[in-house]
Amino acid sequence: MSSPGDPRTGPGPNGPRSLWSVNAIAEDARRAPGGYAEFLRVEAMSAGVYVLPRGATDTQTPHGEDEVYFVVRGRSRFHHGDRDDRVGPGDVLFVPAREIHRFHSIEEELVLLVLFAPAERPVPPGGPTP
Repeated sequence: MSSPGDPRTGPGPNGPRSLWSVNAIAEDARRAPGGYAEFLRVEAMSAGVYVLPRGATDTQTPHGEDEVYFVVRGRSRFHHGDRDDRVGPGDVLFVPAREIHRFHSIEEELVLLVLFAPAERPVPPGGPTP
């Protein structure tokens, strides 16, 4: 997560920041271990951008929080529970806490807006797992 003084997450002149660029955060995610960059954390939720290159392997593990993905761009398949669906731009995916899920057969770079509720637990050393 960014530091409290970071202009993306720190307070602005009128209080906490409330506007971000998914494209700018996607650039951060491309450089981050695991392809994930968190940009918001409050008690009730956290949010980040997850980027998976074409042909990548999604190695995430189940989370203790409910999760919503919004596919900004890219195409792949998404395995969750006993389902396997094709996903693309504009799709919204819900994953209940502790459900096994992963993206696979990534045809073009996948850029995902990720929301956790409540906020994702603190990240272990080595980076987050969206």
